[in-house]
Amino acid sequence: MTTLKKVSLRTIIVAVVLYLVLLIPDMGNNNKIVQPSQQPFEWKSDALWLQLEENFREARQSSVATLDSGIQSLNQVLNTKLVALQNKTVAATDTDLASIQNIFFSLAPLVAVRQQALPDFIDYYNHFRVFIKQQSRQWDVNDPASRNSIYSLLYGMRQAVEEVLLQRDTVKFPSAMFVTPERSYTPATKIFGIEVHSGDLLVSRGGAEVSALISRGNDYPGNFSHVALIYVEEKTNRPYLIEAHIEKGVAVSSVEQYVKDKKLRFMVMRLRADLSSVKADSMLPQKAAKQMYEHALEGHIPYDFKMNFHDSSALFCSEVASYTYKNNGVQLWQAVSTISSQGVVNWLHDFGVENFVTQMPADLEYDPQLSVVAEWRDPETLFKDHIDNAVMDALLEKANEGKQIGYNIWQLPLVRIIKGYCMIQNIFGKPGMIPEGMSATQALKNQTFVAMHVNTKTKVEALAAKFKQQNGYQAPYWQLVKFAKASSSSE
Repeated sequence: MTTLKKVSLRTIIVAVVLYLVLLIPDMGNNNKIVQPSQQPFEWKSDALWLQLEENFREARQSSVATLDSGIQSLNQVLNTKLVALQNKTVAATDTDLASIQNIFFSLAPLVAVRQQALPDFIDYYNHFRVFIKQQSRQWDVNDPASRNSIYSLLYGMRQAVEEVLLQRDTVKFPSAMFVTPERSYTPATKIFGIEVHSGDLLVSRGGAEVSALISRGNDYPGNFSHVALIYVEEKTNRPYLIEAHIEKGVAVSSVEQYVKDKKLRFMVMRLRADLSSVKADSMLPQKAAKQMYEHALEGHIPYDFKMNFHDSSALFCSEVASYTYKNNGVQLWQAVSTISSQGVVNWLHDFGVENFVTQMPADLEYDPQLSVVAEWRDPETLFKDHIDNAVMDALLEKANEGKQIGYNIWQLPLVRIIKGYCMIQNIFGKPGMIPEGMSATQALKNQTFVAMHVNTKTKVEALAAKFKQQNGYQAPYWQLVKFAKASSSSE
């Protein structure tokens, strides 16, 4: 055998051995999982949703006079009930709150047809959500009944508003919705036409599949998947966003960079001006934001895949806000987030999450220390947001039935080599194709997860388009979930 043939054979043997070694699966993650023993919130209202859709169908056949009369009557009842509650301390479980929500739901199908009534409908929603936020200051937000109530009222009525907005075919609805003019003395700037102050929290939702998982994989499924802290430099009035990204850890972005990163929606939240800590120091939010800004610039802070808000050596997006505010005497997320469904736990654990008593972005809305200043939605992508949520709800139902996220094991050696190169990039301060803290196996599982979501979403979009063509209106959320469940059965 010639020397060249010997070298070639050795090279092939080494390559085969290396490939086989790199095929060895990861060792099991034996780290302790912090998991709550809670019950996820369930609406159990399928009959109600179908009845509301039937009411909408009937309203489309009604005369303008009939619609206006019905809307006027329901508005009068709603306003009377809210006025009666204004100067009272209301318990979270007060039946009047549930009554208001039910009447609001009944009003929604009529307004969806008679869009001229939409401004009053939205105005009532904003007044009511301010009222609920104020009342929740007296509620024990860690009590399950109180927590269920505030979630049902705020999230449920938002969904009713959005179902109405999505029936506007010819006229775009305004992106910005102003809610509470909470006072702040810190430097300010504008994002998407909304004035924000240093220390404000921007709770947002991106368009990536993992964004849907973060927002829906929660005992209280929400609309938001990310938190950014805004800092406005005192002398130059230049704004910065401090965020934790899966791809690169904690980073400081300009407003231009933040806006460029696609947002389906975001909410501006601000510490209440009447909090004792803010009354004692009106610049506390500025100090907290500046400290986090400087901390982010001091050196690399990796992303916390474990979602452990007790350990600040690595930070996930919610921690960026809670860490710096805690250092300034304010504990955000007065009620911690819980993820109890076993299937959701299993899927998130596949991506490195170990703490299921944590701080989820969507739950920040229910913290009574914070006011909702404004909410912004992208009119062009609101329906996409609903489809993404419906698909994720269906997939997570499959997870709870025992479905696991697999991966192509034959790709593992190549992806491990890529991961090694990414680790070298990380050493030199550059983000890699595979995020720091994510293994090759997790990257492949993420690829599978994305494909599952995309495939199901494609089918749902086709079914939703067919539904609109046949019925003449946009498919409501419960129909999207129905489509998603049927479409995910083969995934």
